[in-house]
Amino acid sequence: MSSTPSTLSVRGDAAAPSSGLAAQAARRAGLLPGWGWALLGGFVLLSCVLVPWLSLGVAPTSAWHLPSYWVGLAGKIGCYAMVAMAMDLVWGYGGILSLGHGLFFALGGYAMGMYLNRAMSAASGTLPDFMQFMQWTRFPWYWAGTGNFGYALFLALAVPGVLAFVFGYFAFRSRIRGVYFSIITQALTYAAMLLFFRNETGFGGNNGLTDFKVLLGFPVGTPGMTVALFSITALCLSLSFLLLRWLVQGRFGRLLRAIRDAESRVMFCGYDPLWFKLFAWTLSAMLCGLAGALYAPQVGIINPSEMSTANSIEIAIWAAVGGRGTLVGPMLGAVVVNAAKSWLTVAFPQFWLYLLGLLFVVVTLYAPGGLVGLLLSWRRRRG
Repeated sequence: MSSTPSTLSVRGDAAAPSSGLAAQAARRAGLLPGWGWALLGGFVLLSCVLVPWLSLGVAPTSAWHLPSYWVGLAGKIGCYAMVAMAMDLVWGYGGILSLGHGLFFALGGYAMGMYLNRAMSAASGTLPDFMQFMQWTRFPWYWAGTGNFGYALFLALAVPGVLAFVFGYFAFRSRIRGVYFSIITQALTYAAMLLFFRNETGFGGNNGLTDFKVLLGFPVGTPGMTVALFSITALCLSLSFLLLRWLVQGRFGRLLRAIRDAESRVMFCGYDPLWFKLFAWTLSAMLCGLAGALYAPQVGIINPSEMSTANSIEIAIWAAVGGRGTLVGPMLGAVVVNAAKSWLTVAFPQFWLYLLGLLFVVVTLYAPGGLVGLLLSWRRRRG
């Protein structure tokens, strides 16, 4: 008798009583409720119409002008929001806490950085400075093809995806889970960081890849390019949200949550959790790679510090602060935490890390549902 509810919640499309009335109403409404579509459409309109109008000198008065600095900062935070959402897929819905997502993010950035360095070298006729320092006369063999933008974008998705697939296959097949899985993801990221720090690997060593000047024939760093990259980031973030929302609201999402809550019962029902976890893990890594590819030209540099364990821990903090298992919450957490970081690192640079740690502790103890959980509790009290 005890296995019946589990079977219904996994196999049945309508029989999921534990999901609550709100979740059932959301499923009846389709992919997004009406207000959700309105918010998403407003976000796309703001990103692709209003922001360019305000930042490129088209606004009627100078008082309405939006500085390029703020547009660039918003684009950077948009990349972080995509990573936080990717983390939510595996942690919030799959119960897989990764402390290595910074590696996938950095690999996507390096793939795009290789293309940007090749474009710069083609324009100048010289190798990048770090290769000249190493007295190399040509690009390494693994840089082949990176002068093509499409191939570089493919690498930004494929390299993190393949690495995640291979790593995840052996880890999940060996039933490694919980804190042990988190530790080995952190170890993998740290090992990769040490590798990329070495000059002979051909990725710029400690300084990484930088001095980006041309992207698809257009100069990098101009107000027009800053706005274009921000708008593309906003579109990719919106499309990623729709894709993940579609996945988690369907049968795959119900199975993933069932695996998170009772993996042995899912196996008893005849499913192999390995492939569901592996798919979510690989897709999450690929989204991080895409975010890294968008991040590199906006920031102008990609180096091994993006693989630091602190960065990967910070990604988990974004998801926890915003609210796991909601998709919207981690994006909100990334925006709030990084906006606060941008101000606090200037106003109180010596206290920022302490404040970040305190924020994580407070959220864990007093608001486990994150900002979204607090908002829902407030709405229930008002209702």
